[in-house]
Amino acid sequence: MDVKDFRYDLPQELIAQDPLEDRSSSRLLVLDKDTGEITHKHFYDIIDYLDEGDCLVLNETKVIPARLMGVKKDTGAVVEILLLKRKSKTVWECLVKPGKKCRVGAVIEFGEGLLTGTVSDIVEEGNRIIEFEFDGIFEEILDKLGTMPLPPYITHTLKDRNRYQTVYAKNDGSAAAPTAGLHFTKELLKDIEDKGVKLAKVTLHVGLGTFRPVKVSDVRQHHMHSEFFQVSKEAADIINSTRANGKRVICVGTTSTRTVESASDDKGYLKETSGWTDIFIYPGYKFKVLDALITNFHLPESTLVMLVSALAGREKVLHAYEEAVKEKYRFFSFGDAMFIK
Repeated sequence: MDVKDFRYDLPQELIAQDPLEDRSSSRLLVLDKDTGEITHKHFYDIIDYLDEGDCLVLNETKVIPARLMGVKKDTGAVVEILLLKRKSKTVWECLVKPGKKCRVGAVIEFGEGLLTGTVSDIVEEGNRIIEFEFDGIFEEILDKLGTMPLPPYITHTLKDRNRYQTVYAKNDGSAAAPTAGLHFTKELLKDIEDKGVKLAKVTLHVGLGTFRPVKVSDVRQHHMHSEFFQVSKEAADIINSTRANGKRVICVGTTSTRTVESASDDKGYLKETSGWTDIFIYPGYKFKVLDALITNFHLPESTLVMLVSALAGREKVLHAYEEAVKEKYRFFSFGDAMFIK
């Protein structure tokens, strides 16, 4: 399975740089995974595709202002750090640019010494383990010094950092937003619940895998970074009862998908659990829990295009993407949405 099989052409001007004023007014491409039929709607129309007794799985992770700009204490060289994975109260695995300047023992200062980090180890992919020293509460310092880690294809400045959070974000820990959820408003979610659709809330903290391209030609050789996930007893019970009643489990985003597929047994049954997952879903994968998916449009040759192709078939997905380009949909994090039913 060649990575080039998941390539498509995307004009640069279709990459959304700013969120829409009304979250739910983005466009919605509806793809029937069985027939390949495509319908063009708006996101607020999603309620028409949800039935009483269905279950929406939402990822409650909250993006932290994980990008920090600092200087090396000995040389004054500027260093950019992206917090990826918390190891302990004061220790993080980080993506560091430029990495060559940050050998073990390097000391980096942020906010004129408000926060100091020392590189203690170099791990997989060149990531750094950094131990931080500070007075006070780390989260408060991060809120003051850090910025939202927007993907590199977004060049505009984000005026309101809450627009890179879902309206239901709750649990701090992500280095990127679960962007399919950005389309929901509190009002739309209430209307969906009033229709009799259950909401199952899980957590997966989005890490480096979101930023990492597939560098091998054979897709099966790609290794996903592990990400922390958590499924409560309440969420597991909602999902299990939905399936038992013959209704659909509809995941909001690829992160929710990876969570439920990681947490279930071979028969699709979930229990309360937490842990780390490096699940990689690509064509040939047999879904155990997921029936339908709400998702954004993803980068060419990315693991996320591969995941949606596992659900709807590569040819149908790429045809839908070509249709979206032709119809001038907005792509990626702040772009439009897709419902694979």
